[in-house]
Amino acid sequence: MRVRYKPWAEDYLKEHPDLVDMDGRHAGHISEWFDKKQPIYIEIGSGMGKFITTIASQHPEINFVSMEREKSVMYKVLDKVKDLGLTNVKMICNDAIELTDYFKSHEVSRIYLNFSDPWPKNRHAKRRLTYKTFLALYRQILVKDGEIHFKTDNRGLFAYSLESMSMFGMYFTKINLNLHEEDNEDNVLTEYEQKFADKGSRIYRMEAKFHQDL
Repeated sequence: MRVRYKPWAEDYLKEHPDLVDMDGRHAGHISEWFDKKQPIYIEIGSGMGKFITTIASQHPEINFVSMEREKSVMYKVLDKVKDLGLTNVKMICNDAIELTDYFKSHEVSRIYLNFSDPWPKNRHAKRRLTYKTFLALYRQILVKDGEIHFKTDNRGLFAYSLESMSMFGMYFTKINLNLHEEDNEDNVLTEYEQKFADKGSRIYRMEAKFHQDL
């Protein structure tokens, strides 16, 4: 996703420390940041925030964390959270490689990866959010039986992710090869997903878990 630089975005985000962590001040005690102690779901790469604010509105019994490194995008998430008056959404402005700095071991119940950058060139495979380095981070912070929900319009990334996650010791509880032609009334669209769907693009989706040690 190409992002147009907004020079004022950083200052705007800093004006809302109750909602946005810009400097790691809540690292290691994310649960205490929320008003209520509830299960935590993360979306890594929230884009403009349609998905996370919609699903947070539908599920006040869940605490949601938007992790987005681009300040010039995160301000849009912040605007939506403020407009909707959501108290169960917090935002971390940082890269996913820092996940274990922010979250304790086995603190997170679900991770959403929606339309992540496919990094199609082989030399960039380590940057894909389903590469083994990231999977190790997810395994560390997810609760036992925690889930990863993944959506993409990129067939190559989907195939790669199935293989990468399977080789890492994961299994799939659901796989959709054409999400919008199947019965998925609970599906919450992202901004990009809506654009892809309007063009008739195929959307791939999976739900995955880590095998537990016996």
